[in-house]
Amino acid sequence: MAASTSLPEHPPSAASRGIPWAAIGWFTALVVIVYFPIWKGLVNQWATDEDVGHGFLVPLVAGYIAWQRRAELLSLDWKPAWWGLAIMLWGVLQSVVGILGVELFLQRTSILITLVGMLLVLGGTAAVRVLSFPLLLLPFMIPIPAVIYNQVTFPLQLFASSVAEMALGWLNIPVLRDGNVLHLASQTLSVAEACSGIRSLLSLSFLALVYAYFFDKKLWMRWALLIGVIPIAILANAARVTITGILSDEVSPELAHGFYHTLEGWIVFLMAFAMLLVLHNVINRIYKIGVQRAAR
Repeated sequence: MAASTSLPEHPPSAASRGIPWAAIGWFTALVVIVYFPIWKGLVNQWATDEDVGHGFLVPLVAGYIAWQRRAELLSLDWKPAWWGLAIMLWGVLQSVVGILGVELFLQRTSILITLVGMLLVLGGTAAVRVLSFPLLLLPFMIPIPAVIYNQVTFPLQLFASSVAEMALGWLNIPVLRDGNVLHLASQTLSVAEACSGIRSLLSLSFLALVYAYFFDKKLWMRWALLIGVIPIAILANAARVTITGILSDEVSPELAHGFYHTLEGWIVFLMAFAMLLVLHNVINRIYKIGVQRAAR
């Protein structure tokens, strides 16, 4: 009797896994069409509001990370979680409430809620789990509500101006502070909302998570760097205000405005990012020392 031979098993292809490409296309088109006015307003704010200028990068980076995980997505058994329809309905109703109440934050976050619901309907909780990190990045493209923004920016303005007053005093540069306004011999500097540091705080927070994702596989490191960004961004902005005061008083008042002021902001931002890299290195060194001691 002839011996039977068994064919080697191969992992099921994407087609055999039943990935609903047609449904994905339809759902994506519907989300784009239904939310187009909201998308349009959001993109317009990215282009005109420097506080959220990083918004253009967020969907691109999130999409690239999702593309990197395509092998995991293709290996999934795409089993719909129909309760995702309730999540999608929640997103749609929230957008309606946001439109009627002229509340931009509700409108824009409704897109994210609908997207999560769509993934649940298409691929279940497994698909959401694989795409959890890029999904967590997407809120960075949405400006924070005005109520919270105003509550955060003013204390940051006062802190930056008070630190600048102290530093300028140490350098024997005459200065008088009135709230968030610095009166120098050459001119008066107002630490406006744009100089509060919220811009660098949001951008650095996003960069910290992306940097940790690509350069460190420890999940807790993302949260450690995210927390570390807060004091770094605040101190860097205070340093920027101080440097502006020094340059405008000792060199030229023109250095506090226009191109030079913008260039100074970029330089300070790069310095803040360098501080983030240093923080990452310090945390890793401490972690390795702790692991080595635990292994003894």
